[in-house]
Amino acid sequence: MSNSERRTPHPTAVLVIVSSAAFLSSLDLFIVNIAFPDIRADFPGSDLGTLSWVLNGYTVVFAAFLALAGRMADRFGHRRVFLIGLAVFTLASAACAAAPSVGTLVAARAVQAIGAAMVVPTSLSLLLAAYPAEHRGRAVGMWASIGAVAAALGPPIGGLLVAASWRWVFLVNLPVAAAALVAGALLLRESDRARIGVPDVAGAVGLVAGVGALAWALVRAPDAGWTDPLTLGALVLAVAALAWVVRRSRRHPVPALDLDVLRVPAIALSGLAMLVFTAGFAAMLFVNVLFLTGTWSYSEQRAGLALAAGPLVVVVVARGSGWLVGRFGIGAVAAAGGLAFALGPLWWALRLGPSPDYLLGMLPGQLLTGLGVGLILPSLSGAVGAVLPARQWGSGSSLINTARQVGAVLGIALLVLVLGTAGGTGTDLPAMRDGWVMLVAAGVLTAVLAGALAVTGRAVGRAAGSADPVPAASDA
Repeated sequence: MSNSERRTPHPTAVLVIVSSAAFLSSLDLFIVNIAFPDIRADFPGSDLGTLSWVLNGYTVVFAAFLALAGRMADRFGHRRVFLIGLAVFTLASAACAAAPSVGTLVAARAVQAIGAAMVVPTSLSLLLAAYPAEHRGRAVGMWASIGAVAAALGPPIGGLLVAASWRWVFLVNLPVAAAALVAGALLLRESDRARIGVPDVAGAVGLVAGVGALAWALVRAPDAGWTDPLTLGALVLAVAALAWVVRRSRRHPVPALDLDVLRVPAIALSGLAMLVFTAGFAAMLFVNVLFLTGTWSYSEQRAGLALAAGPLVVVVVARGSGWLVGRFGIGAVAAAGGLAFALGPLWWALRLGPSPDYLLGMLPGQLLTGLGVGLILPSLSGAVGAVLPARQWGSGSSLINTARQVGAVLGIALLVLVLGTAGGTGTDLPAMRDGWVMLVAAGVLTAVLAGALAVTGRAVGRAAGSADPVPAASDA
């Protein structure tokens, strides 16, 4: 069926399809953590360093391929790249579940991450195309909240599945991914492709190598140390490769990195704010699980359920975030979210003690951080549709999501550093408080960057509710 013959799908159908795929892509960043001990027990002859790449390999490859995937989507079509990525993700999930060895599992996880990297930026692009401008804010709010919900639900879902077998952590992807793939093939319409020539293959390789080396160094640093030769070498490689890609992209007619997107102030500031925020968000998930299981002696399953209140708030708040952006602007809403997010860990640092006090201690902070996440993620993600033309939605979305993934890896690395310098065991109450102070700083810095976005591009906020993208630069 050609694109012209395919009926325009209902926007809600597009939202369900792309959100389902994005949910699985984000879920697999976190759900495998809970299954790691069972995977290790199933392969007793494998060393811990190799086994760790079952977790780290997905994170590194996912981050490395996001920018390239968005550029491919702008060139070859968002629907096409989305469906190919979803098919790759589905097949790789089956390969993970059937893996007879650790090497096979690590390789299948890497392929799974490539598929996920193709799905995430294209899912946002397809969503933006499906909704009229005045309704995009609410749709993007729901889409953006999916990642936060997936991250928070990963541990409790994983805990339930590994009771049967760790392989169910991957098998659970298959029915949802297959249904989304069939529905997407039948319903989704192709986007208008950019009329460009032959893409810069060498630049694409350099881009993947640069982002991949950066993510690998951040994953390695907590265990090996920041002064480890391999860590430092990877950081040098990342800087050199990315600098070369930027320089090459200035001259190439079809660059691997669309520098025009980075020159838009709203995208640059949104990407930086997203990096800082997700560093705090990922660290929050990690430190709170450590606190509940270590200080309060919760089981992993009970800890996962205890942290479910935050995602519920995210879903509720995200539904109204589009209206708030249209009324007050992207920067103002994200700044408010950053402050709300900072208040959550501030409450924990001042209120929580060694004795369990969930209702008056942990829960209020979750409600505040959930409010912050529900305001920040939709507003910053929505900058793509507000200020960029449709032909650049893939590139813009991939850059925002690359910042999101690198920020998450950076946040865990910094948290491990903070906990390690706190003295004691690294999991006692003083260490936890130091971790929460780090989260406060992340929330405040996010608010500052979002405030800069509000000051430098006030037209951006109202662009989300207008039919035509507004060039983001000076005050309106």
